[in-house]
Amino acid sequence: MAASPTLLMRVVASAYSVAEKAARIVRNVMATGDLGIVEKSGANDLQTKADRLVQMSICASLARKFPKATIIGEEELPPHDVAEELIEDGHCEEILKKTCPPQYTGIKEEELVIWIDPLDGTKEYTEGLLDHVTVLIGIAYGGKAIAGVINQPYYNYEAGADAVLGRTIWGVLGIGAFGFELTEAPAGKHIIVTTRSHSSTLVDDCISALNPDSVIRVGGAGNKIIQLIEGKASAYVFASPGCKKWDTCAPEAILHAVGGKITDIHGNSFHYNKEVKHMNSAGVLATLRNYDYYASRIPNTVKQSLVP
Repeated sequence: MAASPTLLMRVVASAYSVAEKAARIVRNVMATGDLGIVEKSGANDLQTKADRLVQMSICASLARKFPKATIIGEEELPPHDVAEELIEDGHCEEILKKTCPPQYTGIKEEELVIWIDPLDGTKEYTEGLLDHVTVLIGIAYGGKAIAGVINQPYYNYEAGADAVLGRTIWGVLGIGAFGFELTEAPAGKHIIVTTRSHSSTLVDDCISALNPDSVIRVGGAGNKIIQLIEGKASAYVFASPGCKKWDTCAPEAILHAVGGKITDIHGNSFHYNKEVKHMNSAGVLATLRNYDYYASRIPNTVKQSLVP
C-alpha cells in the first residue's frame, strides 16, 4: 500500500483546486459587469469584488483543511462567515501522486505560511487586459518559498470559442514546475519585462542601463514570471518598492523550481516568515537564466536609492 501523501503535497493539491475555483469567481464577477471597484491608496491601487470574494474563498477553503497554517492575504477584509458556495474542498489527484522531496516530508502544519494574492493585476482586470491577471498562492517554510500555484483565469481568452479558458501552473522545489512549457528566451537577446502601471524615473533609468533589445510592460508579478518561464522575456526588472510578499511568493517557488532566480535589486533573497514586513522595498530582479549578467549591470545609483 502506498504511503499517504505528505502534508506539503496535500496543501499544494488543495491549493490547485482552490485556485481553479478562484478563477471561476474571477470570470463570474467580470461576466456580471459589476466589478465593485474601490480605490485603496490611489487610482493605481484598486480592489474589486473579485479580489474580495476570491480572498474569502481561498483563505476559508485552506483554513478549513489546514487550520494551523498561517494564511496571509493581500486584502484587509473584516472577518465574517464565508458562504458555503465559496468553499472549495477538492484537490488535484495528479499532485498527490508526486513524491514529496525528503527535506519537506516532516513539515508540520503550523510551520507553513501561505501567501495569497487573490487577483494579481487588478488594474489590468478593470481595464479588460485579462491575460495579465493571475491568482497567486505561495507556500513558505522556514522563511523560504517552497511551493506555489499560479492560475491564469483568462489564459487563451483570445484563442476562439473552442479554446479551453484558463490554466493552472504549479511547482515545488525539488520536484519541478508543471502546467506550461518551459522555454528559454532567445539566446543573445536581452528582453526586459517590467511594470505597466507603476513606472518611475528610477525604474526607467535602471532598465536603460541594462541596454535591452526590447522592453515588455505588463501588469502583475505572476504574469511577469510567466513571461520568463515561457521564454518571452529574459529578465524581470522592477527598481522600485511596491511589490509585496504575496506578489512574489508563488512566482518565486515556481521560478526556483525550474532553476531560475529572483532577488531584490541588491541580490538579497526574499523572506516569507509570518513576521516579515510585507513590502519588497528594494525592488525585484528575476531571470530564468543568466542572472549574474543582469545583476552585475544594475547601477549603484539605483541600488543606493532602494533600501532593503
